[in-house]
Amino acid sequence: MTRRSCAIYVTGIVCAHLLILGIALLVAQVFQTMIHSRLKKEMTLTENSRVLESWINPPPPVYMQYYFFNVTNPDVVIAGGKPSVTQIGPYTYREYRPRENVSFVENGTKIFALNPKSFVFLRNMSVGDPETDLLTTVYIPVVAVMNELNSYSFILRTMVSMWMKSQGLSLFMTRTVHEILWGFKDPLMSKLHSLKPEVDPYFGLMYKKNGTHEGEFVFHTGEQNYLDYGKIDTWNGLRQMSWWSSNQSNMINGTDGSVFHPLLSRDELLYIFAADLCRSIHLGYVKDEVVKGIPAFRFAPPADVLESPDKNPANEGFCVPAGDCLGKGVLKVSVCREGAPIVVSFPHFYQAEAKYINAIEGMNPNKEEHETYLDLNPTTGLPIRACKRAQLNIILKRVSGFPQTKNLNGTIFPIMYVNETATIDDESAAQMRTLLLIVTLVSNFPLIIVGMGAILLLVLICLVCRSRQRKTGKDDTAYTQVSDKPDDSSENRTSQPMKNGSYIAMSPVEAQKC
Repeated sequence: MTRRSCAIYVTGIVCAHLLILGIALLVAQVFQTMIHSRLKKEMTLTENSRVLESWINPPPPVYMQYYFFNVTNPDVVIAGGKPSVTQIGPYTYREYRPRENVSFVENGTKIFALNPKSFVFLRNMSVGDPETDLLTTVYIPVVAVMNELNSYSFILRTMVSMWMKSQGLSLFMTRTVHEILWGFKDPLMSKLHSLKPEVDPYFGLMYKKNGTHEGEFVFHTGEQNYLDYGKIDTWNGLRQMSWWSSNQSNMINGTDGSVFHPLLSRDELLYIFAADLCRSIHLGYVKDEVVKGIPAFRFAPPADVLESPDKNPANEGFCVPAGDCLGKGVLKVSVCREGAPIVVSFPHFYQAEAKYINAIEGMNPNKEEHETYLDLNPTTGLPIRACKRAQLNIILKRVSGFPQTKNLNGTIFPIMYVNETATIDDESAAQMRTLLLIVTLVSNFPLIIVGMGAILLLVLICLVCRSRQRKTGKDDTAYTQVSDKPDDSSENRTSQPMKNGSYIAMSPVEAQKC
């Protein structure tokens, strides 16, 4: 056997083995199953997990931006006219949210943690100084007291109204941004404090929320089931709330939004429990994104999250009392705001009914600036970029006994909205890209084997073709007998019969005849 033949045989054998092995591994999905099993094991909140430290101390910087609606015509509003507002902001704060008092419970299958949040003002990312910038907005304590007294006697309401007037308290107030956000000693709340010591004399939209937490959380570690990774088991000892009018609405579903299970699908709905919204919300797949070279699925709340109950019966449970429902795009949360007529929505009433948008001059909803979304890497389930946006509103309606409200018609009045954002930092992004590269190479290793087999198959075809060409070239050579005798005359050649001695292509040639 020649060297060329040996090369052909060896190449053929190796090629066949590579193709068979690669296709078998590809069909059986051995490496993909192996890497998925590894991910499910690593993406847990267990004691020796690689993701536990980043879960306790999240590396990406979180920014909280506050936008306020400055009322430009308060007197017109009190007289029954259309409110006009201008947006001011952002006032940006760096948000720090390390988890504290972390401990494992129930044999390490669950983890307890507090999540205090603290805020540091960033002047270079803000439009002004919150301690000097003035803002005219709804006097929420006054409106809340009026609403609370609505069920009391008319005489009491009249007396309170007269006292408010003597103190110069109106439906609107002008204070600094810092006071409205972080708190000030309010004369009305101070008066109530003197009557009821449990009432705090201070008021602020974020009063007592700097350095405090939203409650005690117990999370699933995901060790027993990777789909439960990061899901909330209890909040303040509760597995279900009691504010709403249906069991489904009271359910505490999903995670806190910081982590999700690995191996996400475009077809699934993700659930987040938002303590500040007093409910769980779901997010659906929107589109594919790429953030800092990392592939991601974008999930966002669909329109049915705040849809009216007549179009989405599941939202009927958020009507308290039962049947007292608002329209699309707004949610009344008085039940978890000590009875204050507070309503939440997306900024500028994005995805809400046109009547709410048209009732306020200065509303300009758009998807780019006002949509809440999460960009999640589908392999690990980790957030690559997040943007949470929510608006705080208050209902201004007529309350008998308070002359200031006689021209009000139940307008949902915007106060402010928040834009909480986070994007993976460069160092974490580089680590993520390396991890995803390894996962891709390992998962596609059978394809690499099949590719090598295909290359060897091409080499084999070339070797076989070249071998056949050489063999054909040798077989086509003609051999002719050469005589060592001198040539005879033409007569002799014609008179003597030619002997059979000429060969062409190794076959006898017939003798020539005259």
